[in-house]
Amino acid sequence: WNTATLLEKALEGAASEGAETEIIHLYDLNFKGCTSCFACKLKNGKSYGKCAMKDELTSVLEKLKNADAVILGSPIYLGNLTGEMRSFMERFIFPYLVYSANPVTLYPKNISVGYIYTMGAKGEHFDFFGFNKVIEVNEAIATKIFGYSESLCSTNTYQFDDYSKYVADIFDLKEKAKIHEEVFPQDCKKAFEMGAGLVKRQSAEASD
Repeated sequence: WNTATLLEKALEGAASEGAETEIIHLYDLNFKGCTSCFACKLKNGKSYGKCAMKDELTSVLEKLKNADAVILGSPIYLGNLTGEMRSFMERFIFPYLVYSANPVTLYPKNISVGYIYTMGAKGEHFDFFGFNKVIEVNEAIATKIFGYSESLCSTNTYQFDDYSKYVADIFDLKEKAKIHEEVFPQDCKKAFEMGAGLVKRQSAEASD
């Protein structure tokens, strides 16, 4: 709901700058995370630098090799990304990571990576969940492997269209409604700007 909305806005922003876009829903795919087979690290191996696992994520990983920018969106569950997103990141990022000081990445070019996070909790709870560190680590890894990374966090989001149907009385519904009506549209604008900005950044880098 919230995550998909922000991702769509980001793609609208990218499209406004002339980019071809596609959204992929990980929950539609049957795949697993990294199994530490290390085929992607085997010297002279046929899968060196790429994931050797074959499942419904394989074609997505092949498609991503031609991408100039990637935006990853995930709701936050129990203070971290969803299991599907973590599994995807393992398969997407780890094969390009080199256990050597030079080079540190096998990715053939610099691209921009954006992260969009949504959560029902308030931003003031970041420290309690340790989520600031999650953001920091994800950005650091993406920057190291791909060249650039930035993040957008949308907090205190609506989780249900009708809170009266669910056991959720710890939330201030008036505050939730106000955030949804006043702040979430601003987050949508920021997502649009992220998408447009990533395209502009890649275009500038390509012309250098």
